[in-house]
Amino acid sequence: MRKTALITGASSGIGYELSKVFAKNGYNLVLVSRNTEKLKIISGEIEKQHGIQVKVVPKDLCKSSAPQELYDEVAAEGMKIDVLVNNAGIGTYGKFTDSSTEKQIDLIQLNITSLTMLCKLFGTDMAKNGAGRILNVASSAAFQAGPLMSTYYASKAYVLMFSEALKNELKPDGVTVTVLCPGPTQTEFFKRNDMIGTKLERCPYIMSAAKVAEIGFSGLLKGKTIVVPGLINKLLVFLVRLIPRRVATAAASFLNQR
Repeated sequence: MRKTALITGASSGIGYELSKVFAKNGYNLVLVSRNTEKLKIISGEIEKQHGIQVKVVPKDLCKSSAPQELYDEVAAEGMKIDVLVNNAGIGTYGKFTDSSTEKQIDLIQLNITSLTMLCKLFGTDMAKNGAGRILNVASSAAFQAGPLMSTYYASKAYVLMFSEALKNELKPDGVTVTVLCPGPTQTEFFKRNDMIGTKLERCPYIMSAAKVAEIGFSGLLKGKTIVVPGLINKLLVFLVRLIPRRVATAAASFLNQR
């Protein structure tokens, strides 16, 4: 019997690539995103290529009611979720006091609150069943403060710490929790957040979303706690732990500038 993976933010970037990786490995999919049309196109392509079943659930996880609605819709179909992938996330760019309050609230709701609630809802079922895997997508930004993207960096730090704690709690129940912390990745993230031309966007070690997805999937199956794709990203994360925090913060500020 095929296992089923639920993937949020599946219409583009790392989420889309993760969908293809899971499908290639024989998983049925529940794909979640605000972009209904893209989800339908992607689901048709994946079903045809891999012969698996794909359920599309259009949902805006920036809304507080969305996690429960998503869980209820999946439960109503009688579907058992074996793997939860919390990939959906947004960023904001610019000085915090100049930013849109609405965008900041949406970021916190999506990156933190919805992720937490989905872990609670589906993780509870996994614990009762004695098996399951959760993959939360954070960022290498989780290891430091990030001027000009302060809320985004902080939200990813939450995802990292929350995932580590949840892994410890759920281990006796047969559930693994992995947090994927990619560095700069070739996605629409920079364009969506008006970051084209920043030093970070132009960095030479930027990775493809497909490569990040493959590494994340492999780490998930191995039951790893933290997965940082790429040797340079691993090195930078290690260095951040050694240097003074004010220096790491200043370095992040430099990279986030145009």
